[in-house]
Amino acid sequence: MKKHILITGSTDGMGKLTALQLAKDGHTVYIHGRNAKKVEDTVKAIAEVGSLDRVEGFVADLSKLNEVEAMAKSIASQVSKLDVLINNAGVFKSQEEQAENGVDLRLVVNYLAPVLLTEQLLPLLQKSDAPRIVNLSSAAQASMSLEALRGEASLGTNDAYAQSKLALTMWSFNFAKKHPDIVTLAVNPGSLLNTKMAKEAYGQYWSPASKGVDILYSLAIDSIHADKSGQYFDNDRGGYNEAHVDAYDEDKIALLMQATHQLV
Repeated sequence: MKKHILITGSTDGMGKLTALQLAKDGHTVYIHGRNAKKVEDTVKAIAEVGSLDRVEGFVADLSKLNEVEAMAKSIASQVSKLDVLINNAGVFKSQEEQAENGVDLRLVVNYLAPVLLTEQLLPLLQKSDAPRIVNLSSAAQASMSLEALRGEASLGTNDAYAQSKLALTMWSFNFAKKHPDIVTLAVNPGSLLNTKMAKEAYGQYWSPASKGVDILYSLAIDSIHADKSGQYFDNDRGGYNEAHVDAYDEDKIALLMQATHQLV
């Protein structure tokens, strides 16, 4: 069965490669990026391997939550349903350390934005017969500072990135419990893949981007993951595995959810 799939951060890297493969196989893909020209170019590139009526682009800067909300409304007005949402967009290094709301940019783009987008698109996902959400986590996970999430404390680049990824994993597990009708997965697609983010952060890579693309495609489409909701797939280890210990701490999850809801 062909799916309707939204991939954030899909104008380059793993997001774009995954979208190309999905379109090639006949699925309808919705592209997101913060640069309108890159979104337009990506839509054209994907239409060449799929078809123009099976791809559409949306623009939003995920560091600005008002733009996230506006994009969600635009999607809702143009899309009849969503079968799969892949929250792929992320940031590690940036010239700007803070988003416009005063919170570390990585905590906003990598965590608050996908949370807000998912919540806003929930009605579209619930129209699907078998909805699925794939959230990009990481091997880098660190205990969350609620003070930093509220903009009351600053973090270093590595800490902010690792905390944002653990926060999204914790939220994924909580969301899966609240919505048992939606398969919700967190995934580390692989450490130091050949992507723009890895090159900017570390100047090197360990594995080809295709390693991440293959698992994102599988998690989005394959039936073998249908009974894995609320779990963490670690592509470095080649299967489902344990996330950071905090991801299973109900008290810490509750505190994070409370702080998150106040912000989004």
